[in-house]
Amino acid sequence: MLYIHHYQSPLGGITMSSNGQALTALWFDCQKQNSCSLKEEDLVDTTDHVLKETEKWLDTYFSGIAPNFMPPILFDGTKFQETVWDILLSIPYGEIITYGEIADKIAKVRGLDRMSAQAVGSAVSHNPIALIIPCHRVIGKNGNLTGYAGGIDKKIELLKLEGVDTSGMY
Repeated sequence: MLYIHHYQSPLGGITMSSNGQALTALWFDCQKQNSCSLKEEDLVDTTDHVLKETEKWLDTYFSGIAPNFMPPILFDGTKFQETVWDILLSIPYGEIITYGEIADKIAKVRGLDRMSAQAVGSAVSHNPIALIIPCHRVIGKNGNLTGYAGGIDKKIELLKLEGVDTSGMY
């Protein structure tokens, strides 16, 4: 059984789901993915302890403070996706990284000459837990703000909230 909770952020509605043990998904309501994978009959609209902790994290984050805690999370993807998501979790609040830099990190660990930034982009785009797994902190080469499932406008606002100067980004 999945538990869901709706949260109203300064940037719009957010829906989150929990299996009762860990956060399994978090997305802006306008996102195309995630919501379509949930079956209505499996959902209970209630707030369990995991979702309460997630709401506390979101309250802290949207107040402009880097949360110093994280609700328990569970992501389920391919080994490559999970490697990318682990790297996303290591990006500090208020900092950005490029898809290419993530690809370089993975290539180095795997002993490869190079790794595809496009493959990294695909893994980032399938991040099931937006904000907490901070895919909004990933930008394209030359500072371009490529892709964000919640919309580029939200990506800009999230980066600004974290103190990132987005004026030179396009």
